[in-house]
Amino acid sequence: MDYSEIIVYILEIIGTIAFASSGALVGIRKKMDIFGVNVLGVTTAVGGGLIRDVVLDITPPNMFQHPSYTLMAIATSCLLFVFIYYNRAFLNSNHMERYEQAMNLADSLGLAAFTVIGINTAIQASYGDRYFLMIFVGMITGVGGGMMRDVMAGRLPYVFVKHVYACASMAGAIVCVLLREVISDTNALILGAVVIMVIRILATYYKWNLPKIDVE
Repeated sequence: MDYSEIIVYILEIIGTIAFASSGALVGIRKKMDIFGVNVLGVTTAVGGGLIRDVVLDITPPNMFQHPSYTLMAIATSCLLFVFIYYNRAFLNSNHMERYEQAMNLADSLGLAAFTVIGINTAIQASYGDRYFLMIFVGMITGVGGGMMRDVMAGRLPYVFVKHVYACASMAGAIVCVLLREVISDTNALILGAVVIMVIRILATYYKWNLPKIDVE
């Protein structure tokens, strides 16, 4: 396993855990049972990659070729469910705010990780000359699972209303794709991920949002 493969593997693990935690917490707050919590956790973690693989005609999708990521999402969801089941006051405690801050950072890292992993998957599938396709699959890998989670949980998808989430993914994807023309793929992937992280952290801290119309 070379340097670039190690970086991608680490990013996949971090992204899977962060996204699974995010999905599981939504399920818990929606008062779902442990099965529902696991479904949302797994969907958030690997749903974007599933859509990406369908678009790229990768069969069977990677979540079935490498089920370790799905199992990791299940384990994360179960651990969070069990912890909150026996510590229900945690959801309304002062610790929850610090937990959500930490999870927001992890979620930002997950978004960055999955976006560039989506682009790398397109490159590995011999679509490295299709700029629009690479940007699209990068974004859908990053935000697709969260959108599916929100639809299944019966709420407006987060990416449409909060903190330039999808736009951060798009900006990083564009930077990554363009930089491939002048630097190595590995460095382009890393810099694209950094751009996403910086935009997400700044958007959260300064509460940046895209313009929208408030209708009475």
